[in-house]
Amino acid sequence: MWLIFAVVLLWTGFPAVFAGVAATLYIPLTCAALGIIGRGAGFAFRKTSDTVGRQRVFGALFAFSSVVTPFFFGAAAGGIASGRVPPWTAGRGDLLTSWWNPTSVVTGALAVAVCAYLAAVFLTLDARREDPDLVPQLRRLALWAGAATGVLAAAGLVAVHADAGWLAERLWRPVPAALVAVSALAGLASIGLLAAGRYAAVRVSGGLAVAAVLWGWAAAQYPYLLPPATTVSGVAATPAVTRATLWAVLAGAAILTPSLWWLFRLFQTPVRGSSQQGAEGDR
Repeated sequence: MWLIFAVVLLWTGFPAVFAGVAATLYIPLTCAALGIIGRGAGFAFRKTSDTVGRQRVFGALFAFSSVVTPFFFGAAAGGIASGRVPPWTAGRGDLLTSWWNPTSVVTGALAVAVCAYLAAVFLTLDARREDPDLVPQLRRLALWAGAATGVLAAAGLVAVHADAGWLAERLWRPVPAALVAVSALAGLASIGLLAAGRYAAVRVSGGLAVAAVLWGWAAAQYPYLLPPATTVSGVAATPAVTRATLWAVLAGAAILTPSLWWLFRLFQTPVRGSSQQGAEGDR
């Protein structure tokens, strides 16, 4: 859902940027799309498999795809941030170096670490409710993933400074620097909350740490959609299209937000006796 939403908005609001990204980064974007398909297939078929061998095969597919998808999305983002993706009107960028470069590789690895960290953080609270025996293991995984994320974030700053100097300079402007600082503080707070067993609060701090670093990147890059020269105003669709898109987004959000809230509410509400029934079913 979110992928379709993002693609449609980019295509409708900034067609030259959409065409430039699709033409230059179609290799990592295709790999990410295949990863999404692999995740869904692995999850669905593992659940319906009736032998241990098949479950392992589809479980491995799910795990592999869970690494591939964020890596290639991160690599594509790194190519954009480092100024290697021109708009469609300026021609196509290099099909390999646009996403296989120091900034892209570190950003892809950081995306994998972030996904692993958030998954462990969110599952820790779920495990306390559904299967408390898993809590210590998930907490250790969250701590290790959080530490790896911090190291990769620091490495990312070094890579950006060496590979995309213009972005490194803009990261130290007041707003981006403040957001990066918020991300660092929230990350440190998350480690402390995990160590203290505050699994509900760490969801907030962990989410804030990730959101702040993303907004920091956006603030540093603004007003460029495709740095170093393609601005938001320079490639935006006509005002009529922009207004229609905005109203469609607002109407869709009004319809979809309550449904999403209800969906997450159902998933976070324990079903009485579900753990015992599941155990009996496994036996």
